[in-house]
Amino acid sequence: MKVVIVCVSVSHGNTARIAETMAKVLEARVVSPEEVDPAELDACDLVGFGSGIFTMDFHPRLRRFVRDLPEKQRRKAFVFTTSGLPEPPFRRYVRRLAGLLGRKGFDVVGTFACRGFDTWAPFKLVGGIRKDRPGTADFEAARRFAEGLGGGPACGENVSSPGS
Repeated sequence: MKVVIVCVSVSHGNTARIAETMAKVLEARVVSPEEVDPAELDACDLVGFGSGIFTMDFHPRLRRFVRDLPEKQRRKAFVFTTSGLPEPPFRRYVRRLAGLLGRKGFDVVGTFACRGFDTWAPFKLVGGIRKDRPGTADFEAARRFAEGLGGGPACGENVSSPGS
């Protein structure tokens, strides 16, 4: 199975560490949006798309990359994220990115979210929040999620790590 994980991780490396955990299980390559030719994704069996959350949305570089993909029939995809706070019910950014991927021809088979060290604006004043995240339980949850992406019974589940 050919897998590529497109990841933007800029602040503390939270999302990159989660992506690398999944990549080990899936034998995948982790790349930034600038490091992959969109045509390469057509040859993949599975593509992951993830970033940290910035002002209640995925990183602009990832959103732009997905928005610029041509519409065509593609393979399976998954979405993942790290953030200091859980996704609020009034701002469903994971669902919105999954919907955009669907319009681009991907079949989104699962999502994964976990908490991560966050020093955004007001949190910076107190040294940040979730300083110990992602932690051991988060990495284990990411590993189990990736194992399920091979098409087994967990395929299609939406997963949040414990304490998210």
